[in-house]
Amino acid sequence: MNEIQLKYGCNPNQKPARIFMEDGSDLPVTVLNGRPGYINFLDALNGWQLVSELKRETGLPAATSFKHVSPAGAAVGLPLTETLRKIYWVDDMKEDLSPLACAYIRARGADRMSSFGDFISLSDICDEDTASVIRREVSDGVIAPGYTEKALEILKGKKKGSYVVIQIDPSYQPAAIEHKQVFGVTFEQGRQNLVIDDAFLSNIVTKNKELTPEAVRDIKISLITLKYTQSNSVCYVKDGQAIGIGAGQQSRIHCTRLAGSKADNWWLRQSPRVLNLPFRDDVHRADRDNAIDVYMGEWPEDVLEDGAWERVFTRKPEPLTAQEKREWLSQLKDVTLGSDAFFPFSDNIERAYRSGVKYVAEPGGSIRDDAVIECCDKYGMAMVFTGIRLFHH
Repeated sequence: MNEIQLKYGCNPNQKPARIFMEDGSDLPVTVLNGRPGYINFLDALNGWQLVSELKRETGLPAATSFKHVSPAGAAVGLPLTETLRKIYWVDDMKEDLSPLACAYIRARGADRMSSFGDFISLSDICDEDTASVIRREVSDGVIAPGYTEKALEILKGKKKGSYVVIQIDPSYQPAAIEHKQVFGVTFEQGRQNLVIDDAFLSNIVTKNKELTPEAVRDIKISLITLKYTQSNSVCYVKDGQAIGIGAGQQSRIHCTRLAGSKADNWWLRQSPRVLNLPFRDDVHRADRDNAIDVYMGEWPEDVLEDGAWERVFTRKPEPLTAQEKREWLSQLKDVTLGSDAFFPFSDNIERAYRSGVKYVAEPGGSIRDDAVIECCDKYGMAMVFTGIRLFHH
């Protein structure tokens, strides 16, 4: 089949819509369930490239959670700690979940509010454990190179049978030249086929030149994630998973602040005060996520004021004070920060330091590189200059 008719384009009024192969060859994807839309396929195809590259470069199963053509989270399949199991709402599931399931739980957990209604990409054949996790979440669809019989049965039962399930041919290789149209004008460029491997990370420009194996892994995760994130973009990574992604901002510092605030929230969710919030048993996971976000945020009284807390909590919790936040955030360490283009000012490094960043990867090439390196040296960070920009539009 070389054509699939879609429900509509980016919006319901944009009809007709389809995906097809101009050369008449078969599409590399098969729809196993549901009726995908235009944005579903944009998310699916970008996400598939991301996870297949993560798998190739780390050797671990990988997953990503996409929303509006950028990842909300990406991760590889490392085991979950008890704390992560709790903040990702899987502490009621079996402890020995498959590596692929752990990868998706981590990817979804990076920014659970942004991942609400996501499109999932998986590097490996979707197993029963992973499908069981997906079944619990609000999601639009999934793409993977295959599905076990039981996993497919579970996924076909989601959303009253309309959940989108796509299978991709993992051997498919696109043409070297790609095209797209904007306002009736055709654009052409060579595909972004840059390989992000160990050699790509060899130019360490700071006094601290030590990259642990875990740091190398996390730098790769950050840069491969950025390769498929709408620019400008930065990505904070810790322990094999993105913990904060800032996408589509015109200013680099705004990317760094946005992603840093998400990384901070990810860490704050693990604080004893937040971990032990007294939720009512009838409050759904998504509503808990919303309440936690407000509780940790600028206007916690929105969930703590008289009457409001009773809708989600069994008792009124104590507020999380600014001092408690600062003390807990000061314990966040060994974070990696990747940037798709150079940092033009050292303010990005100053902000990154507040979120525990120790390792930095960026292209370099700014007239202020010396100031950025000096700021990294001030905090004992190790920074790699990759020499290559990773803009994605």
